[in-house]
Amino acid sequence: MNWDKKRWVILTAACLVNLCLGSIYAWSVFASSMAEYFSSISGQNITSGDLAIVYTIANAVGPVTMISGGAVNDRLGPKKVIALGGIMFGGGMILSGFAGSVAFLIVSYGLIAGLGLGMAYGATISTSVKYFPDKRGFIGGVTTAVYGMSSVILPPVVTVIVNRYNATFAFKVIGAAFLVIILVSTCFLEQCPQGYVPAGYTPPAAQKGAADLDWKEMIKTPVFYVMLLLLTSGAFSGMMVISQASAMAQGMIGMTAIAASGAVSVLALFNALGRIAAGYLSDKIGRIYTLMAACMLCIAGMLCLYASAEGQQALFYAGICIVGVSFGSFMGVYPGFTADQFGARNNSVNYGIMFIGFALAGYFGPQIMRSVYASTGAYQNAFLIACGLNAAGIVLAVVYRGMKKK
Repeated sequence: MNWDKKRWVILTAACLVNLCLGSIYAWSVFASSMAEYFSSISGQNITSGDLAIVYTIANAVGPVTMISGGAVNDRLGPKKVIALGGIMFGGGMILSGFAGSVAFLIVSYGLIAGLGLGMAYGATISTSVKYFPDKRGFIGGVTTAVYGMSSVILPPVVTVIVNRYNATFAFKVIGAAFLVIILVSTCFLEQCPQGYVPAGYTPPAAQKGAADLDWKEMIKTPVFYVMLLLLTSGAFSGMMVISQASAMAQGMIGMTAIAASGAVSVLALFNALGRIAAGYLSDKIGRIYTLMAACMLCIAGMLCLYASAEGQQALFYAGICIVGVSFGSFMGVYPGFTADQFGARNNSVNYGIMFIGFALAGYFGPQIMRSVYASTGAYQNAFLIACGLNAAGIVLAVVYRGMKKK
């Protein structure tokens, strides 16, 4: 079989799966609609902030199945892993359409869909990166960018469906569509042959000398913990803003629901562009320099959001665009970064464990945003906290460079 040609078909199929999985980034649009629905049936005032726990859990449980599914993927290939993950993800969304309470939504979307997402996402990323050792950064950027592109496309679609029907119907129809797309895409996926190298490609000396560590060996290295904390620091701002983007646009700037859904799409677009651009850039200048620049950039974005007020749409858009690029940089660079550091053979499991850093950001980011808003009635202090964590990320990047030199 000509794997040099086949790998592009496999990459396309993986990207289609990720396009469906990335709908989690459109959560803020679902949350606003579901909050109104729960308020209408319960008689209580439920806000999108009250539903942040659902988004938090969906992100937090992902590494569980990324790790367990990654072990199966490394041995048996991606077909079964992604098919099972797709059934859980699509099925969980469909079940969410029957939710009558926040607790039901936590189980259906937070747990079932979240676990399915982690299983399928981990397999698509690691499989794609293994097929492209010649351009790991760029391919990591492309596959994760498509994941982010879902929230460019989906928010306006969800808003139209909700306005015409209701939020529960949107969950059902979108979940069913995703289920079909993922299962069809798995038919084109294949396990990467061990030791595969594209024709005409000679691995650089750094890659030739890199050992293929398993997860037990990886967690014994000090550099793993630096990388984990750096991912947490870098992803925190993006996870915080994404979880409340629609509510921020309406509450801070005074946008309508439709305009706010457009802001969510703009954030997602720059998130996706950041993944591709940073992935490509990291192949040229190095992963750690790209990540350091992303932290610096994010501080500027957070300061723009801090200064935003009602009617200042230009400053608000500047802030979310910058945050989107920065967040996308971390998501695009880290799959290749992990494979470079610990080897490609066990990258499915290793990246799943590394993804715990993302899960920590997915937990603390939305929760801190919600707590700050509940105590102060504004988001500004949360933006300052995010600036501090990005500054910590710059320090961690410097520490990483020092460890690599030694």
